[in-house]
Amino acid sequence: QVQLVESGGGLVQAGGSLRLSCAASGRTYSNYGMGWFRQAPGKDREFVAAIRWSDEYTYYADSVKGRFIISRDNAKNTVYLQMNSVKPEDTAVYYCAAAPNYFGPLSTWYEYWGQGTQVTVSS
Repeated sequence: QVQLVESGGGLVQAGGSLRLSCAASGRTYSNYGMGWFRQAPGKDREFVAAIRWSDEYTYYADSVKGRFIISRDNAKNTVYLQMNSVKPEDTAVYYCAAAPNYFGPLSTWYEYWGQGTQVTVSS
């Protein structure tokens, strides 16, 4: 079993930057896909970005391509979401998730989820 804890959320102005962190419990993650999802009030949860632990291969939602960067740190068992050039529509609760033996945007395959961290982008 994997425990995930997000941090780094907060208030940021449009055009600014923010880095989210997701700390995972100690374990080998070579066969895991890690993902970031977000959910705004009244909207469905949507995929943001994913990274394959083994080789750091990444995939992004069209809405964040060129602005967000997902990365991971093996030593710290942590995945990050660097959010650049943020927009008001990026406002949401951001969740990290882990998917054994899967890499991609489908939330169904993610078995472990963090509690989420709020990101608010002001105009």
